[in-house]
Amino acid sequence: MEDLVVHVPDGFFNVAVSVSAGVVAAAGVAVCLRGARRELDDRTAPMAGLVAAFIFAVQMLNFPVAAGTSGHLLGGALAAILVGPYTGVLCMAVVLLVQGVFFADGGLTALGINVTIMGIVTVLVGWGVFRLVSRVARGKGGVTAAAFLAALISVPSAALVFTLLFWIGGTSPIAVGTVAAAMGGVHVLIGIGEGVITALTVGAVLAVRPDLVHGARGLAKPLELREAGGATVTVGAEERPAPAPGGLRPFLLGGVGLTLVLAGVVSFFASSSPDGLEAVAESKGFLHKATDHALGSWALGDYGAAGGIPVGIAGVIGVGLTLLIAGIVAYAARNRTKVRA
Repeated sequence: MEDLVVHVPDGFFNVAVSVSAGVVAAAGVAVCLRGARRELDDRTAPMAGLVAAFIFAVQMLNFPVAAGTSGHLLGGALAAILVGPYTGVLCMAVVLLVQGVFFADGGLTALGINVTIMGIVTVLVGWGVFRLVSRVARGKGGVTAAAFLAALISVPSAALVFTLLFWIGGTSPIAVGTVAAAMGGVHVLIGIGEGVITALTVGAVLAVRPDLVHGARGLAKPLELREAGGATVTVGAEERPAPAPGGLRPFLLGGVGLTLVLAGVVSFFASSSPDGLEAVAESKGFLHKATDHALGSWALGDYGAAGGIPVGIAGVIGVGLTLLIAGIVAYAARNRTKVRA
C-alpha cells in the first residue's frame, strides 16, 4: 500500500457514509458554484486560481508538530478569507480532486468525505470564526489576528467531524472518546501551524494588495470628495474604481512564482514523519483498514514516488494542474457583468 500522505484514504469508511458524504459534497459544491457569482468577477477570478494552487503547494510542506508526528496546511480558512467562502469551497474541492485523481492522495471513494471535512467544514468554521473576531478586532492587525484564530479553530473542528463520521460509519470499531481526544489534541498543534501560515499569508497580501482580500472589504476608510461648490461627497470603499488591470499582473505573477518555488524546491525539505491522521490511525489500531488507491501506480502517485519522479517536479505539475482547473472553474462561475472595486 502506498504511504498515507495527508488525506482520508479508501477503506476507512463504509459505503453508506462514503455515498452520503459524496452527496453532501456535491450539493455543497453546487451551491457554491451559484454563490461564487457574488464573489468573483473578471478581476478576482485569477486570484481564485492562484489561491487554489498556493494551497496545493503548501499542503505538500508537512511540518513537525510533536515527536514523530507532522502536520500540514488544510487551507479552508485561508481560502475563505482571501476569495470568499463560496469560492473557497470551490478552491478546496479542486485541490482535493487534483490530489485524489492525479497524486493518489486521498481515496477515490473517500473524495466526498475529504471535500466535506477538509473543504466545507474548514471553510464554514474558518469563515464563521473570522467574521466574529473581525467585528471586534479592527484594522489590518485585527484581520490578521482573526485569520490566525479562524485557521487554528478550523483544523481541530475538521478532525472532530472526521471522528464523528468514523464512529458512525468507520470500518473499524473505535472508542469515540479516546479517538476524539487523540485527533483533537494533535490537530490543535497542527492548527497552530495552520494559523501562523494563514496569518502570514493574509498579512502579506494585505500589505501589497488589500483590495484582493475578500475578508478585508470595508477595511479602507471612505473617501471624502469636495465638489466645486464646497459640498463634500463620501464615496464608500465598495464604490471606488478597481485598480488598473496592469497592476494586478505583477502580483499574480509573483504569487505564481512563489507557489512554484514552494512546490518545486521547498517540498524536498518537508517532514517525513506521519501526518496527524496517520499517526492517530496507527496508534488506535485502524490504519490497516486503508486500502490501495486505484490509481496509486500512476507516474505521479504519492507525489512522484510511484513513478520515480522527484517530488519537486511532481509538485510543479500539480501546481499547474490546480491553477488551470481552478482558473477554469472560477471564470465559469464569475459574475460577467459586475467589476468590483
